[in-house]
Amino acid sequence: MTVTPDQLPELLLHVAVVRPVFLWGAPGIGKSSLVRAFAESLGLECVTLLGTQLAPEDLIGVPQIIDDRSRFAPPEMIARPEPYCLFLDELNAAPAEVQKSFYSLILDRRIGAYELPAGSVVIGAGNRATDNALARPMASALVNRMVHMHLRADVDDWLKWAAHNGIHPWVVDYIVQRPDHLWSAPPKTEQPFSTPRGWHMLSDALHSYGDGVADEMLWVLSSGALTPAHASGFRAYVKTVRHAFDLEAVIKGDAGWPRDPGDRDLLYFLSEAFRARLLKELPASKEHASGGVKRFAMRAKTMLAELAEISVECAQLVISADDDGVPLLPSWFLVEVSRDLPRLAARR
Repeated sequence: MTVTPDQLPELLLHVAVVRPVFLWGAPGIGKSSLVRAFAESLGLECVTLLGTQLAPEDLIGVPQIIDDRSRFAPPEMIARPEPYCLFLDELNAAPAEVQKSFYSLILDRRIGAYELPAGSVVIGAGNRATDNALARPMASALVNRMVHMHLRADVDDWLKWAAHNGIHPWVVDYIVQRPDHLWSAPPKTEQPFSTPRGWHMLSDALHSYGDGVADEMLWVLSSGALTPAHASGFRAYVKTVRHAFDLEAVIKGDAGWPRDPGDRDLLYFLSEAFRARLLKELPASKEHASGGVKRFAMRAKTMLAELAEISVECAQLVISADDDGVPLLPSWFLVEVSRDLPRLAARR
């Protein structure tokens, strides 16, 4: 079971105030920022400890001799007089000895003689081994000390957040058109991949450069923050913005598919956007299609014929199945395409 960023604050409000919570999730989907925002909503300072940068003595503290007895003095960053939010980021990336040092702090809320002030909350977070991120196994004793929640990236939540956080309009509009590009699975090689964090970084760079950023530099920025295919799509999208060339114009018949070989990336982007539009507009059953949807389906078949004249590859991209060979578009539409496409193409 997974939760969305919108669902998380309420869950933390009811659970994190009584029990420690651990957030699982892929890199770059906003775990850290959500925890900080939650702490702020409670009026608590958020103190972040990175598991990968700690040694056991950083938590346990160093011994002091007081009245001929030794006592460990916990570090200042933990031993605070007022309640706060203790955020243990990358906890499952910490070495086993460091993880052990957290046992009493997480369950009993104390280190040595120091006890967290009443009203404090403890939240941990980490990536999964399947994310190709640094992740070490957590001992069952540590796992059992926390309530576990799995966070997923959610397009609607992210778009609502983006609207109030100054995300560049190009980025917002692109994700509206291609919601499947908000996040991609981390690759097994060292290369950028798309995450909400990556899109945020690209937005900041675009704000810094301004809308006059050169196409070559736009390619450098997008390919430095996104999955290569998504970077190519975003670059093509910006071309449509700059040349007032969009899919809607093609659907209405006010413009044709781009034919210039130099606009091949633009053609691919429009083809993918056309595919996404079909997936969104066409119902699973033709019986549930309104008159307007049926007219759109007729226009779509004509557009496919026109697209195939320019690039059979792009036309096939629009109607292709998923990676497992399962058709994505409704079967009734695919049947009509296979029946009518040669006839429509012959008309031209």
